[in-house]
Amino acid sequence: FPRTYCELWAHAQNNLDMLLQQEREEFLCPETDREKVWRMLGTSYIQYLAILRDLEEAYEHLVHLQKREAIRHVLDGVMGRILEIKKEMVVLQNSECQSWGDILVELNCVPDNLEIPIPRYFIKENLEVLQHRERTLDEILLNAGLQEQKPVQTMTIPEAVRVIQVAERARQGRCRAAFMKRNYLEEKRRPKSEEHTGLSPDDAATCIQKVNFWFNNDLSKPREQHVVQKSSCRQTQLGGWEIILKLSLYHFYPGNGISTLPPHLEASSSLQRHAGEVSTLQGAIQETLDEESFKAELREAERPHMMETLQAQISQCFTECRHITGRFPDYPTEKAGGSKALFSEKTPLEVAEKLDAKEKMEEKAQQEKNKREEKQKPEIKKPQKAGKKEVDEGWKMGPSNFLSILEEGSRRYKVFWQNRENRLDFLQDHDPELIKEGKREEVEEEIRVQVDELMQEKLRNLKVHVDGEKIGTKKKGGKGGKVRATRGRIWVMSLACRTIDSLYQELAEEGLLIKAKTVNLSNYIGQDSFVRNVLRGPAAQPLPSPRDVRQLVALYGILPLGSQVVHENAPLVKSMLLAGPAGVGKKMLVHAICTETGANLFNLTPSNIAGKYSGMEALLMMLHMVLKVGKQLQPSVVWIGNTEKLFSKAWKGEEMNLKRLGKMLPLFLKALKAQDRVLLVGTTSRPFEADVGPFCKLYQKIILIPRPDYLARFGKYFTSSWWLLLPSFWKHFILQNGGTFSNLVDLSCLAQVSDGFTQGHILDVAQTVLSELRLLQMPRKPLRTVEFVTSLARHIPVYKEEEEAFEVTF
Repeated sequence: FPRTYCELWAHAQNNLDMLLQQEREEFLCPETDREKVWRMLGTSYIQYLAILRDLEEAYEHLVHLQKREAIRHVLDGVMGRILEIKKEMVVLQNSECQSWGDILVELNCVPDNLEIPIPRYFIKENLEVLQHRERTLDEILLNAGLQEQKPVQTMTIPEAVRVIQVAERARQGRCRAAFMKRNYLEEKRRPKSEEHTGLSPDDAATCIQKVNFWFNNDLSKPREQHVVQKSSCRQTQLGGWEIILKLSLYHFYPGNGISTLPPHLEASSSLQRHAGEVSTLQGAIQETLDEESFKAELREAERPHMMETLQAQISQCFTECRHITGRFPDYPTEKAGGSKALFSEKTPLEVAEKLDAKEKMEEKAQQEKNKREEKQKPEIKKPQKAGKKEVDEGWKMGPSNFLSILEEGSRRYKVFWQNRENRLDFLQDHDPELIKEGKREEVEEEIRVQVDELMQEKLRNLKVHVDGEKIGTKKKGGKGGKVRATRGRIWVMSLACRTIDSLYQELAEEGLLIKAKTVNLSNYIGQDSFVRNVLRGPAAQPLPSPRDVRQLVALYGILPLGSQVVHENAPLVKSMLLAGPAGVGKKMLVHAICTETGANLFNLTPSNIAGKYSGMEALLMMLHMVLKVGKQLQPSVVWIGNTEKLFSKAWKGEEMNLKRLGKMLPLFLKALKAQDRVLLVGTTSRPFEADVGPFCKLYQKIILIPRPDYLARFGKYFTSSWWLLLPSFWKHFILQNGGTFSNLVDLSCLAQVSDGFTQGHILDVAQTVLSELRLLQMPRKPLRTVEFVTSLARHIPVYKEEEEAFEVTF
């Protein structure tokens, strides 16, 4: 119900107000106790996550567009603030992973509260564009032979007959609806004099027979439920052809008189079907409000008054400025703000003072520039006297780009929505006056542009006839107007003339633009490692747990790519490296980023670009194409697998092309601005083979993904009084591939013998053992532990020396 989610929104706003007040009191005061600083940051971080979770839930289910707009404004601000606090925590502890135990206990929270909620509007609001892009990519790949068409599943004769009946009944319904619509329009256009006073006896008998057939035939209950009566027609305000079209969607098969759907179209349960209908209806209602109609109405009603007011104000400003300064002012250009810059609620005296102050500021700036040029000498620091120590001013929160957004959102909520009665707003109808108030600024801006053109011409005439100025026409051309044609390379000119569609098609045909696999970030299972970091000792850097990996990927990859506001104002992350042994899920995380944000996926893995775009100019052209398409069709992810090969210590003759690509990547990142939602993601399983200096300098964020420990493989954690159930890789992959457990499968034994193996190894073992034949034999031959152990022995584990090499490298 709307009231429920309005209360959830109000609860989140109250928590946000208290949190902002707490930050004003604590974060602005210098603090020397680093432990206290960490607790303040950690507490705020978890509280912001809870607020984000509530706001996202309210935004997803509310239909009121104006409320959704207000929530969206705050939602982006909360996500950006989370990223700013995360940056402060990383700088404070010099680590991407933090220990949350004490803070979770203080706040009475569980580890699941640390999960980053990913807003669903990243995909839903761009669903049509993403679906069109996916269809285009499928068509290109099919035509290029890079993708096989999915085989059509054969159906039985009864299923084929049922599908034909469904299509035929729908066709008849559409034809009947079109026929009834034509009749209705003809009757409406017919003059009243030509109308019949009543039906003929034959027509009346036919009408009665039709009604009698509908009500007296032995039909099933579903059909009786969908008989549209006269009263319901009035309530829904549907025309006769629309009613028949809706009724034609229910299929009545001859012989049994039962209204059914084909089995593959039926929902698994009535609850799922109802939830799907509610979600579809909700999404349809969220898109029904046409704000342009309100804008047009406002423009038509208030345009004359606005134009007259603006012209009077600008004319008065011309007259008063000439009376004070002795000349008419120069009309500001459009870049300077137009008439906004000419008068900003200032008196003529203030305008004159502003002109004088501007001249004085220019003179002062010139004097300071001359002094700086004269005194450009290196400052010599005086030696510090013995016995004096530098005073540590303490930690202080840096400036924020999102606090103003959050405060503005809170202010708007208190003014417009806090005291609004939501119980009477069951239909969640819009507020016309509120929409007009928001659109008034846009209408004023459009009218101001038109007024500026008229007043510029009027000012030009005033200067000619009153001041006697001679305004000559500027000569066209000259040094400033000439467009100098540089001798660029041929590929630069060709790319400039090509469309985005042609570049998109070429990248797809060359295999550089690939289709991302549909996998969510939540599919990367695993929880915190309770024992591993304790065994490593307090001095060692903590290794990321699966929960930490999900959190970091969401913070640095998904949230900035999904929201333009967050990407432009949050700490900018252009590149990210996922490092870990083979099989820990690095590629899966790359595909999860694309799935959660709807991003394009460019594959620049060395094995994928081998034999393509050889040479310096060809590589530059390739990167330029990727950059151009990625910016235009953002968000985009540029993935480089086995990225250590671009920075290998030992080069061979045929690998020089990769070395050139490695040197071009810093220039590629430099071309990305804050408004470009493009992320470079590298994956590597052998980073110790690369030249560490330029390799680590390329990637701003490096996430080390270790192999799973015993608890992750076993799925249980035992304390003195209770068992904690965790996701088990063995159990998850066995059930995922159709297997069932019995007393003959010992998870503890499998977890012990799989020490040193990764998630990929366990998944491969489960798929190998649980073949189609083995699944058929399972009812009479249950699974045994030895089957998985035998298959696991064929894989090479991750040895301790390799793990230590990862830690030493990073």
